[in-house]
Amino acid sequence: MPRPRRSVLFLPASNPRAIDKARTLPCDVVVLDLEDAVGPEAKTSAREAAVAAVAEGFGDRETAIRVNALDTPWGAIDLAAAAAAGPDVVLAPKIGSAAAVEACDRALAGAREGVRLWAMIETPAALLELPAIAACAGHTRLDALVLGVNDLSLGLAARSGPGREPLKPAMSWTVAAARAHGLTPIDGVFNRIDDPQGFADECAQGRAFGFAGKSLIHPSQIDPCNVAFSPDAAELAWARSVVEAFEAPEAAGAGVLRVDGAMAERLHLEQAKLILALHEATRNP
Repeated sequence: MPRPRRSVLFLPASNPRAIDKARTLPCDVVVLDLEDAVGPEAKTSAREAAVAAVAEGFGDRETAIRVNALDTPWGAIDLAAAAAAGPDVVLAPKIGSAAAVEACDRALAGAREGVRLWAMIETPAALLELPAIAACAGHTRLDALVLGVNDLSLGLAARSGPGREPLKPAMSWTVAAARAHGLTPIDGVFNRIDDPQGFADECAQGRAFGFAGKSLIHPSQIDPCNVAFSPDAAELAWARSVVEAFEAPEAAGAGVLRVDGAMAERLHLEQAKLILALHEATRNP
């Protein structure tokens, strides 16, 4: 059954109130941030707080620590601490090459087997190296690609407004690279917290592009994000119809069937099963 990663909530590891609140929120993933959300003077205490928070746990939520980049004064120490703490995920920022993925993977060599590595795609260099970065999934802990839209826009000198026109190629390339290597593609943040319609539009866009979920910066974004990246009633009805059609005795061995007036192939059957599995994984008990 696929693990849902619809809502990926970032919060400063230096904020104990935010950490406590996250344990009550319906997000799929909690990211304890040691990078952008934490100033230099608080890096050490934030790292210690993140390790303590992982030890206490976040229920059934997937837990990640976003470390500082390896080329910073804190990166190697963060990775060593994360390896020892054993969160579900270590999120590495500013990944620009396969070598950077492999360096982070080596730093996690002592971590428990289940710890996965996610890479943030947030520089022009990363876009040029996406195929090689994603191919690291075959020999490292790499498990997801996370689009970092703020840093990427800055690096591209792009003015990305509603519709994210300048970022559309990067969005497509990131999803394609991830899907080609069995990785989860996660869309970037939406900065305007007080613009719920803009957020809803961007969630719909991200899902249309093939992202599995979205990075979030505020708890108010969780519920609409979960809805946007979950199968809706029409998708569920279609998926059930396809599965039922192919499971019918008269369909044994068939490669193509007519379902609700449209052609359905075996590849659509696999898609239908994934939709139903995601629904099962995310539905309320």
